[in-house]
Amino acid sequence: MNILITNDDGIFSSGVLCLAKALQSFGNVSIVCPDQERSAISHAITLKSPVKANKVNFFDTSLEAWAVNGTPADCVKMAIEVILKDKPDVIVSGINRGPNLGRDVFYSGTISAAIEGALYQIPSIAISLATLKPNASYSLVESLAYDVFETLFRHKLSADTVLNINLPYLSKEMVRGVAVTPLAMDVLRYQYVGLNDPQGYLCYWLSDTLSEIHFEEEESDYYKLRDGYVTITPLQLNMTNTAMKSKISKWFQSSVSNS
Repeated sequence: MNILITNDDGIFSSGVLCLAKALQSFGNVSIVCPDQERSAISHAITLKSPVKANKVNFFDTSLEAWAVNGTPADCVKMAIEVILKDKPDVIVSGINRGPNLGRDVFYSGTISAAIEGALYQIPSIAISLATLKPNASYSLVESLAYDVFETLFRHKLSADTVLNINLPYLSKEMVRGVAVTPLAMDVLRYQYVGLNDPQGYLCYWLSDTLSEIHFEEEESDYYKLRDGYVTITPLQLNMTNTAMKSKISKWFQSSVSNS
């Protein structure tokens, strides 16, 4: 199995190294990541400047790795269309520093990279770790990540569904299980905080209020992750609201017939 690893935290992030270690047992691993952190860049692609890919020595391993001066979506496009000789059988984006929950799916570069892979009809997975500590110990969850992938790879993954996985920042022995969850779309995680700049002008900064959120819905991704579970949310790519499509079509059929 050919496995492509990407992310949005940058080629030399500890999460990528942890993911590479966890996935090496399952197949041939290649790594194509941004050359610097590109968090919360969503599904942006580079249109008005050249995109370059440089082969790098990845943590003194023998793994083939490239640093791209673009976005996570750029990395996946470059890997499939330019860099790799063989099309990946699966794409895994992560391990991201910080969880990706609820509305995060619209902002996350980690998830967008996986979505880009699915647009090429390649089964794709995004995986994140529920800690924002800059010096987080990813080795704590390497065995847990391995176990999750071992189960997933025993089954046929759908190419039109992205799996969004969040790992609790716990040792495997402390994890309560795996929960397949819906997204908590009603949770407003990021909120603006007003600050005065050195000249006294008011400006605003987005603050992550994750630690302050109270979770009401016990089946949501937020609640289950906080409760010590690995969460998996299947995300579908086709955003067309088929029921509304039919309804709007009828509106205009009526409008045309009455004109």
